[in-house]
Amino acid sequence: MLDRSVVGGIVVAFTDAQVPDQSGRTFLVTGANTGIGFEAAKALASKGARVLLACRDARRGSEALAKIKAAKPDAELELILLDQADLASVRAAAERVAAEPRLDVLVNNAGVMIPPLSRTAQGFELQFGVNHLGTFALTALLLPKLRETAGARVVVTSSIAHRRGQILWDDWNADKTYNATQYYGQSKLANLLFVQELNRRLRAAHAPVSAIGCHPGVSLTELMRHLPPWTKPVLPFVRPLFNPVAAAAWPTLQAATDPHAVGGDYFGPQGLWEMRGVSGPARIEQRAANAEDARRLWDLSIELTGIDPGLPPG
Repeated sequence: MLDRSVVGGIVVAFTDAQVPDQSGRTFLVTGANTGIGFEAAKALASKGARVLLACRDARRGSEALAKIKAAKPDAELELILLDQADLASVRAAAERVAAEPRLDVLVNNAGVMIPPLSRTAQGFELQFGVNHLGTFALTALLLPKLRETAGARVVVTSSIAHRRGQILWDDWNADKTYNATQYYGQSKLANLLFVQELNRRLRAAHAPVSAIGCHPGVSLTELMRHLPPWTKPVLPFVRPLFNPVAAAAWPTLQAATDPHAVGGDYFGPQGLWEMRGVSGPARIEQRAANAEDARRLWDLSIELTGIDPGLPPG
């Protein structure tokens, strides 16, 4: 009988039940103390993976690790301190992870959403600095480690918000004006442009690493903490449209573990407007496939972080 959950070799109804055995493999999951990162880390540990939980807060990271251990006492877990709002912390975390015997998958999940205007330790607008520049820097620093393992992957979490995003080349750092939603869209578009450019360059370098994107749909995680007050009375009525947190992790798990996934793929929920449901191929806005913008962003990211992934143009 034809399995209609698989089309062209890609699973279009992926859940945590489809995650293959991960024994012997090591995953680094950023933002793993809560929400989607926690659910992904828990699911990977349940499949036998060694999971490095990269968290900004040591106490909350330790609590998350303990929760996973309580559910799976033999889970192989390690806490890595990582604050993506500080490139010094990113470097220290990468140095620690590079000492691991192996690294199979880097899951770039950590992010912030629509905060009041804030700056990273290096003075970057917080959303662009954490969501994109922190991801770019951590990935670049860990590429040598990832390249030691054939079939390694870099997973980058974007959002359906990328569809209304644009790179504000004349004011990317919000030095002139700031709209939290607009700058969130910029950071999520940057995530997808990065995935596409990274994948092209990895292919050009014949590197044994793939770059794959994903998005969680819409889920009420701590990422939503800065929603405006007027939304709170509305949430109970729209909650049925949203993805439960565990299900919101399914696209991340598919990007990280689906044996049929290839570099450049993008996964997200298959339900209404890609807001919820099982995971499968997601729609990429045309602007996120703009190769010229992707190259320009790559060069800008090297200039701002001072970290060069050392990959030739694709």
